[in-house]
Amino acid sequence: MHPTFADPVSPMLAKAVDTVPDPASVEGGLSFEPKWDGFRSIIYFDGTTVEIGSRGSKPLTRYFPELTDALSRMLPEPCVLDGEIVLRSGEPGNERLDWEALSQRIHPAESRVRTLSVQTPAIFVAFDLLARGERSLLDVPFGDRRAELESLIGRLDDPVHVTRTTTDVEVARRWLDEFEGAGLDGVVAKRLDAAYAPGKRIMLKVKHHRTADVVALGYRVHKSGSGVGSLLLGLYDADGMLRNVGGASAFSDKRRLELVDELEPLVRRDDSGGIVKGETERSRFSGSKDVSFVSLEPTRVLEVRYDQMEGDRFRHTVQFDRWRPDRDARSCTFEQLEKPIAYDLSRVID
Repeated sequence: MHPTFADPVSPMLAKAVDTVPDPASVEGGLSFEPKWDGFRSIIYFDGTTVEIGSRGSKPLTRYFPELTDALSRMLPEPCVLDGEIVLRSGEPGNERLDWEALSQRIHPAESRVRTLSVQTPAIFVAFDLLARGERSLLDVPFGDRRAELESLIGRLDDPVHVTRTTTDVEVARRWLDEFEGAGLDGVVAKRLDAAYAPGKRIMLKVKHHRTADVVALGYRVHKSGSGVGSLLLGLYDADGMLRNVGGASAFSDKRRLELVDELEPLVRRDDSGGIVKGETERSRFSGSKDVSFVSLEPTRVLEVRYDQMEGDRFRHTVQFDRWRPDRDARSCTFEQLEKPIAYDLSRVID
């Protein structure tokens, strides 16, 4: 199979592991690389035109005209690249990935897309080569695909980059700690002898595992109409204001129903006894999605597991761990959160 935009390939995925794996324990050896935090993308170049497909094969081409223009000029021959679209921000010497600015790039208005392509240009970081010329490389071992990737685009300049790699596990462990300060969210390990496996979780990913005590602000009803779909979470800032910092979800059917009963005593009601509801801020990703939630008295504390923060919110949906009846809600502040040491993104890319 030679992947094309008309007949797209599903990106190979990664399964989570707790620690950076030892290459000696894996047949064929491992290659490690930073885990980029952006839009996973497949670049299809036919020699003239560039098309960009998302992880779910949805077209992203129209949102990144600066990339399609650059790639069509810079790529030396037809190819299919696997990588990540990311956006950098900050002053030189103090740059980091900017997920919030990247998310703003998905805009329905063509004029806005063009403006943002100039104001906040994206870059593409390639980490695999799936086809070159008329040759499919899906069955070629990763070590060989990587060598061809470097020979094809390794000398290109901004906005096209090739991710760095190492076979040294100690270097990979250092990357896990250092690169978080530049906005990256982990390390990926790939078997050097593995073929590309579309849609399969063949790679390994290591992310940070942290816990925080947060306040339950409310809950959204599950899309089935029964039980708790997600919990809204809050933390107190330095001024004593309770701020929404994200949500926890992924509850079993049984647990969703149990949570309704557990939270019933905290449900806020108006003078007539009706349930008080609120709405979270709607974004372009919300669409017609119901953003209302059942408001709770902010007195119940829970411990959650998370990987990283994006500004003053959890970057990803967090995992419920346990209730903390021993904690006072007012003690749940931003100060408890671990702050990674800043690390200049240019030291990761260049």
